Formats: sequence, C-alpha cells, structure tokens
Amino acid sequence: MLTNIHPKLPMRDKAATNDFYLNKLGFQNFGSADFDGYLMVEKDNIQIHFFEFKELDTTTNYGQVYIRTNDIDHLYQSFLDNDVTIHPNGALHTKPWGQREFSLLDPDNNLLTFGQSI
Repeated sequence: MLTNIHPKLPMRDKAATNDFYLNKLGFQNFGSADFDGYLMVEKDNIQIHFFEFKELDTTTNYGQVYIRTNDIDHLYQSFLDNDVTIHPNGALHTKPWGQREFSLLDPDNNLLTFGQSI
C-alpha cells in the first residue's frame, strides 16, 4: 500500500536552502503555496521536504538521504559542472556492495548520497 517517501530534513535558512537545491542541484519548487518555515523541492521522481530549525547546530546534524539514480556518471558531472562541492570522502566510487556512489553536503550539513546499482 505504500506508494512513495518524502524525507524531511532540517534547514536553518529557507532562502539559502531553496537557492542551493534549485540553483546548484537543479531541483524545482513543489506546489504553488509558500509555507512559512517549510520548503518542498522536487527533481525527476523525488521530493525532499525541509522544516525550519533556526537553532540547528550543523556540527551535530546527522540528516541523511540516499537517492537512487539511473545515470550516476551524468549526474555527478552535472553537479561538478555547476560547482557543487562533493564531500571530501564522497567522490564517485564503485562500492563493494555493488553501487556506484557519491555524496555531498547541503548548507545545513544534511548528507545527500546518490547511488546507482551496477
């Protein structure tokens, strides 16, 4: 009966989060309403929701999302072309568990890992 999942991550600054996801990662705003303290973005078949947490300590934020893709090499290169900083330990790599993955951090230290089965 489950049909989809939309992770909710913390954000300190809605404008900064919106700018990063739209202008760096190529997402679009989801929905026509602008909700105070809440943001919804989408790209292709996924959505990520954000809730305002102004006091968030980014050094202790462990928000994480694993996003599957069917064209990891193109996605990785498109982020590099758009000057997205890849996590220092998250360069594109084939993992022993049969995934090609890379990771990055958003402005609030939410870890986004992208993966494709090989």
